[in-house]
Amino acid sequence: MLIIGIAGGSGSGKTTVVKAITESLNKKVAVISQDSYYKDSSHIPVEDRKQINFDHPDAIDWDLLCQQLSELKAGKTIQQPVYSYITCTRSKEDTVEIQPADVIIVEGILIFSVAKLRKLLDIKIFVDAEPDDRLMRIIYRDILERGRNMDTAFEHYCDTVKPMHLQFIEPSKRYADIIIPEGGHNKVAVDIIVNTVEKALK
Repeated sequence: MLIIGIAGGSGSGKTTVVKAITESLNKKVAVISQDSYYKDSSHIPVEDRKQINFDHPDAIDWDLLCQQLSELKAGKTIQQPVYSYITCTRSKEDTVEIQPADVIIVEGILIFSVAKLRKLLDIKIFVDAEPDDRLMRIIYRDILERGRNMDTAFEHYCDTVKPMHLQFIEPSKRYADIIIPEGGHNKVAVDIIVNTVEKALK
């Protein structure tokens, strides 16, 4: 089993890279998303949930993520949480069953900022992209998927996404083994990663 961590700023193209690697590998791949491990906020009043900083490491249940990743590494099946960005709550009924695989991909903006998680990763990849490109993707996603309008999406970027990126995400780039510029559109980098993974598994 090989565990790959894929980090990078919001809107950098991590999902595209994960998809490209998954589709190119001739192996069984399981994907673990950091976003599934946001702490449950059902005990917080609805209006107050809008103030939660989802780009800060404290928003994530790292203990559960590391525990379940260790269980996968030990050959056990896990029940990954299901989290809703709309309600800011973790489902009490639904989970996603993840089985051990040849390759486990852990993806998320903050995964390199936590030492105990980094220790579980065999290969660390940072997906880089121009700030302007990320801004456009973030605003489009916030409007389409997270119930924001243009004004609130831009305000969220300026007040939260950008400062957290500079404080936590950009500095974590130094822990990467591989940095992919131009996000998921860098086919050469993806091909190199796929070849490296297949060679390591042999």
